[in-house]
Amino acid sequence: MLVLDTNDLPVGERIAAYRAVAIGEGGVDAVEEEEPEARIWRRIELWELGTLTLFSSQGTGMQISRSLRQARRDGMDTVAINVHLQGNGGFAWNGHQQRMEPESLSLAHMPSGYEYSWSGTGSTLAFMFDTERLTLRTDTVRASIPFLHHSPIGRLLAHHVRGLHGIADQIGDGLEAEALANATAELTRAWIVSAAGSDRIRAQVARETLLTRVLAYVRAHLREPDLTPQRIAWAHNTSVRTLYRLCESGGLSLEKWIIRRRLEGARNDLAAPALQHRTIESVARSWGFTSAAYFSRRFRETYGTTPSEWRRLSSTPTTLSPISPATGKSRPTA
Repeated sequence: MLVLDTNDLPVGERIAAYRAVAIGEGGVDAVEEEEPEARIWRRIELWELGTLTLFSSQGTGMQISRSLRQARRDGMDTVAINVHLQGNGGFAWNGHQQRMEPESLSLAHMPSGYEYSWSGTGSTLAFMFDTERLTLRTDTVRASIPFLHHSPIGRLLAHHVRGLHGIADQIGDGLEAEALANATAELTRAWIVSAAGSDRIRAQVARETLLTRVLAYVRAHLREPDLTPQRIAWAHNTSVRTLYRLCESGGLSLEKWIIRRRLEGARNDLAAPALQHRTIESVARSWGFTSAAYFSRRFRETYGTTPSEWRRLSSTPTTLSPISPATGKSRPTA
């Protein structure tokens, strides 16, 4: 059933109409449009299939979000599963960030809030039902969310939802609709259980995110002089050899990456007016360099000037701009 097509409305009423539908039917409390009102387009269809609500949405770029405040206000205890059909988008929930591409799925637990967006022209299919229909603990549902896109059952669920959409106008009320709602809920339950309880999926996710976690660990301990490859490997329960292989596959040298980040930090501190009282050696030590000579040599190799010259140029009110990363030379700004 067609709920909204903004092409049928005059400019000036389109955004308000879409927000009314999104808030009333989808439980969101914020909508941001990528295009000005004269160019936005949104088409929404909705079907009530027993205890399941099916949505079809397509249109120009946007972001919708449901805040925790809204979740506490309306008390909706439902799950919403989105099958992304067209365009590149994103899904965010409780710190989990997921890129949404055609054929990808996401699950939002409405009491927790979420954000969903796409850029350009996009389209999605989504369905919603009460969380209690899953007969699963709330913590099990939430624990599965970061891992769901790795479960092969998601492909089966997406195929099922697309088929359901294809015949939605032909489904009658009563037992037929409720049977399909039950089948959809059971398939969703299998999808959640496969992700929440699968050691294989968790191990796969751990492998895929290891480099991200390694670099986050390095950033957090960058100033510590004993930040060695051995320590980093130990902290991530892996070998130094595996660590080096991981970094190479990511296109970086671990030691060079660490030195470059430390040099950047030291360079910023040397230019900071509030830190002019500190010696260059003290700044170098604060960024994990135990040898002042080594620090000066690497600084000059990287930036084409000495630390003392960089500090002098940075603190002198001249027409020189900071060093060009491409040439290592100072450039006039006028």
